[in-house]
Amino acid sequence: MPPKTRYKNWNSFSFFLRSLWWDFLNLFFPLTCAACGNYLFKNEKVICTSCLFQLPKTNFHFQKDNPISDIFIGRVKIENATAYFTFNKGSRYQKLIHKLKYNRQAEIGIELGRHFGNTLMNSQEYRDIDTIIPVPLHPKKKKMRTYNQSEMIAKGIAEAMNSDLVVDVLIRNVHSESQTKKNKIERWLNVKNVFAIKTKDVLNNKHILLVDDVVTTGATLESCAQKLLEIDGIKVSIACLAQA
Repeated sequence: MPPKTRYKNWNSFSFFLRSLWWDFLNLFFPLTCAACGNYLFKNEKVICTSCLFQLPKTNFHFQKDNPISDIFIGRVKIENATAYFTFNKGSRYQKLIHKLKYNRQAEIGIELGRHFGNTLMNSQEYRDIDTIIPVPLHPKKKKMRTYNQSEMIAKGIAEAMNSDLVVDVLIRNVHSESQTKKNKIERWLNVKNVFAIKTKDVLNNKHILLVDDVVTTGATLESCAQKLLEIDGIKVSIACLAQA
């Protein structure tokens, strides 16, 4: 049998074995959608097709001026800003974010990040992104959660956009309180001067996409962007998974 034929046959057999193994696992440990809880089909990952279809997308990436970019007017210079979707309190999509942040389901962030990244590639404004940087967590909080949820989202986006993911340049050197129950002024004060740049040279003249999970007042993103803009020739755009 010619080598190419053997290779082709082995690939087909390998695919068959993987498919058989997936069916076996799914029989005893069925995978369910992280949003609605229904069973996933073989070609679905983490979130079912129905929930992805119903995702309340903003399409802000097609609008230079939008409710997310408006947050930063007069506060910090950014190129573009967007959020992938919005959510209402108690909705399945808010629960998705909660599972990502607090239930150690990192795969939610990575998978939604992939979809978000593919969406951003449809916009001319985001096609020249060089580097993806997640909003950092303080090491204490990261240890408690086991991962940085924004980094998981950024990982998926970077994969989809074929961009570099950098997680060790922008750091959080102050362990601040949670922003959840703070008002706009309190949020701004809580994150003032908590971020630092470790090595500036690697980001000189780059277009950075700063990634976070949820945007509300924009205080954390503003503080990060101000610190990044200390780097020579840098441009900063913002992408948040959700708008609260």
